[in-house]
Amino acid sequence: MKSGRSRLRSLGSWLLWVLLAGVALQLFFVARVAMMLVIDPQSTAFMRSEAWRISEQSLSSDSQWRWSSQWVPYDKISPHLKRAVMASEDAGFTEHGGVDWDAIESAWAKNERRQQIAEKQATKRAEREARRAAKNPTAAKAAAANTPATEKPVKVVGGSTITQQLAKNLLLSGERNLLRKGQELMLALTLEAVLSKERILEIYLNNVEWGEGIFGAEAAAQRYFKKSASQLGAAEAARLAVMLPSPKFFETRQGSSYLARRTSTIVARMGGVDAP
Repeated sequence: MKSGRSRLRSLGSWLLWVLLAGVALQLFFVARVAMMLVIDPQSTAFMRSEAWRISEQSLSSDSQWRWSSQWVPYDKISPHLKRAVMASEDAGFTEHGGVDWDAIESAWAKNERRQQIAEKQATKRAEREARRAAKNPTAAKAAAANTPATEKPVKVVGGSTITQQLAKNLLLSGERNLLRKGQELMLALTLEAVLSKERILEIYLNNVEWGEGIFGAEAAAQRYFKKSASQLGAAEAARLAVMLPSPKFFETRQGSSYLARRTSTIVARMGGVDAP
């Protein structure tokens, strides 16, 4: 009986320490966000992770180190870029409280549909292979030997707001799990409670990735258009905004027809968006 009570006390103490550690972590995050009221964050957790990766890659391959990041104040960033990023990434940025629950629900539904389609396609492939094996076992074995062992993963739709993206990049790791997603939501709400919309967008535009070792609006404007972020026109801003979901991909595909079409779409949408 005493042994049972002792185990319960130990379990209770362990749970208490876990709870206290969780509270301490949240207070740390709140303090970090509060500091951003007066201090411009010159780097994010994601930027530091990328800097480490690029430095290791440079050392191992003896390639040239490339890194570009320069903070510019909000009024030195083209209004076109602010509207373009909102039109492309989060049109309701000035209206929601950090989390767009409708967008999350919509993204969840899209992911469910894509998963169902992928499962149906996999079932059809398995049935075709079974019929082929029944007709010609030797040919079926040869085909199976040349087929990749794993299926192509289903593309996941996010639904994250600009505030959520900032929360993730600023302070969190790149892992994808429910615990990290929950922390992202908590941080997004904290950012919205402490900082203004203008400040959130300012920090986001100064730290978001726009290519390999290219971070922030100023670095992106200089890299792709040889001008400052304040001088970007509507089409140039829209082009940068379109790159954001996959900046490394589009960095090497500036002539992409998709990039051109999507840029035109974002330019058309920009008129209906008001930046903070």
